[in-house]
Amino acid sequence: MDENYAKPIALSLFSGAGGMDLGVTEAGFEILASIEKDPYCCETLRFAAELDNLTTKVIEADIKNVEPLQLMQDLDIQVGELDLLFGGPPCQSFSQIGKKKGLEDERGLLLFQMTRFAEVLQPKVIFIEQVKGLLSARGRDGEKGSILQLLLTNLEELGYVPKWKVINAANYGVPQLRERVFIIATKEFNGFKFPEPTHSSRIQPSLLNDSKPFVTVGEVITGLGQPELKNGGDYQREDSHVDPTPAGDRFRINGVPEGSYLAAQSDHLPKEQIKGLTKKDTTKFLRTSRTKPSKTLRGGEIFFHPTENRYLTPREYMRIHGFPDSYLLKGPIRGRSGRVRNLDQYRQIANSVPPTVAKILAQEIYRRLLCQKSLNFSDTL
Repeated sequence: MDENYAKPIALSLFSGAGGMDLGVTEAGFEILASIEKDPYCCETLRFAAELDNLTTKVIEADIKNVEPLQLMQDLDIQVGELDLLFGGPPCQSFSQIGKKKGLEDERGLLLFQMTRFAEVLQPKVIFIEQVKGLLSARGRDGEKGSILQLLLTNLEELGYVPKWKVINAANYGVPQLRERVFIIATKEFNGFKFPEPTHSSRIQPSLLNDSKPFVTVGEVITGLGQPELKNGGDYQREDSHVDPTPAGDRFRINGVPEGSYLAAQSDHLPKEQIKGLTKKDTTKFLRTSRTKPSKTLRGGEIFFHPTENRYLTPREYMRIHGFPDSYLLKGPIRGRSGRVRNLDQYRQIANSVPPTVAKILAQEIYRRLLCQKSLNFSDTL
């Protein structure tokens, strides 16, 4: 990075627990503000900013109630001055495991908060993360993929050149098979290219493929030692290496082989252990494997340790997601069952963008911004 180039400035929407924010910050951006409505996520964001002596303003608010013009005044920025607007709007409406209501669900409309802010702020680059379900999500016209097309059209009407790509986090060194859609829309330049993958499922590099093998769960969760047992309530240990597994779930995971799931054991485990699970329940009572990346982390169904009859702890989840050990979560550590209004630590992690992926993409955005700045400077000579 060019030390003579002042840090580009960014604004974070739907910040969650800060996975995307962390990656963007590590890529060299200064985040002026992070907007998030979940109180526990806001605690996490404030603590992270304090720990790293960042000036980021954490705004705890519903994005629909934030006016971009007023925000510009509060942040003392002018139209077009913002370098990067980024965020990962809630994706339940487009998720392949949800009801796929699309725009009929008001959460689906949150995606277009990105363009509402972009229209006023006119940032140089827009960076959006979404689930793969967006590719097939139907708008009010009933056509597959029409919501994505509407978003791309809106961006183009605002003067942007949008590009999108489905990225598997495992291809960039994250020990998790997590596919998400990333959209990069540029205004002052159109030369953005998505970085080439650095990792693959190949065990050994070849003449045609010099990528590294996937990082595995076993590689990243070693060295933490035994977790502390949660003793009820909303108990929290600072490093989040806490085991909240109830006795009933310890019983049900017993006998499930490494890398497999409970429903697949119906031919040799008792019915009272299988209960109502079917062969389709491949993510329920799933035991991870030490020799492979994890499946996509989820907040509602916590995955189990490869060899122990317990859940992975939030800290182990964080390592699988690519968070450094210095990053600390705030809020309660709950069990897997039950509906909650605010996000516990497992949900904070599962809902976030892996920081490594965000950093790699943000670094490419940074390079393109720096290149454009150099070209603009040359034009004035």
